[in-house]
Parts: sequence; C-alpha cells; structure tokens
Amino acid sequence: MAERKEKERIVSRDNAGESRRRWVDYSSVGLMFPLSIAVGFGMGYLLDQWLRTTPIFTILFVLYGVAAGFINLYKVARRHEK
Repeated sequence: MAERKEKERIVSRDNAGESRRRWVDYSSVGLMFPLSIAVGFGMGYLLDQWLRTTPIFTILFVLYGVAAGFINLYKVARRHEK
C-alpha cells in the first residue's frame, strides 16, 4: 500500500514538472517572437542607414525575424509533441 502511494506521488510530481516545462517553453516563445522581429528591424534599419538605401533591408530583416519566430515556435511545438 505504501509503495503504491509513493509511486502515485512520483507520477504526480513528474506530471507537474512536465507541465511547468511546457509553460516555460511556450512563454519563452511569447518573448522570443517579438524579440526576433525587433532585432531584425534594428539590424535592417542600421544597414539601411549605413548604406543609405530605402527600407529594403529593414523589410527583409523584419521578414527574417518573423521567420525566426515561427521556426522557434515550430521547434518548441515539436519538442512537446512527442
């Protein structure tokens, strides 16, 4: 009887730990998505200022930032799919 309660407690603790890990991973995606777009915007803007071009690089690097955010989201979703 005591062994059974101990096993249930361990399983419960493991489920809580997994739930916490998922929450942390998905919240990090919530931070990484806008951060990657902001970094892309900053790099593109600086390149446009340095090369005296219209917002070609700003648009290009913002798109790279969006792609990086989606790739990060995909990786986290894949990790928790298993």
